[in-house]
Amino acid sequence: MTHRIACLIAVAAVLSACGGSDDKRESAAATATPTATPTPIIEKVRGNPTPMPEITPSGKDEPEIKVPTGEPPAKLTIKDLDRGTGAEAVPGKTLAVDYKGVRFDDGEPFDSSWSTGQPFQFILGARQVIKGWEQGLEGMRVGGRRELIIPPELAYGDHGQGSIRPNETIVFVVDLLDVR
Repeated sequence: MTHRIACLIAVAAVLSACGGSDDKRESAAATATPTATPTPIIEKVRGNPTPMPEITPSGKDEPEIKVPTGEPPAKLTIKDLDRGTGAEAVPGKTLAVDYKGVRFDDGEPFDSSWSTGQPFQFILGARQVIKGWEQGLEGMRVGGRRELIIPPELAYGDHGQGSIRPNETIVFVVDLLDVR
């Protein structure tokens, strides 16, 4: 968690240092091909979630994700694997989750909070996560486990992210641990 916060601070500092320029000339370096970056869930940062007390993992085993055969769905697919009975995930609330993500095309994992032993926290609706999470986790209840199949336009689009290739559909299983 400390590492993620440090990364967020560094990104904020870089973005605030970048200003507009009236110079119409562009250098060749400014048009260089983008390179892949690590695979954080965070897409844009707005606000800073209020730190929660130590959140313990769900206690559930890391899921085995079975990717459906055939073509990936064109729209977000949401499937409750376990329905929770606790507080509801609504915009403006800070969520704590355990998650695992795999690529749709080959089922290869690309990220998991189970591997770090550290649940992930973010504010729902603050654009801190990909759109597929913003839409797919709303209404979920604490104690639940949900599968999300996310098309590229709601994930990392044509630029990809880390080991997620451009225009790739991804699959997550998410356990909702807490809502504050």
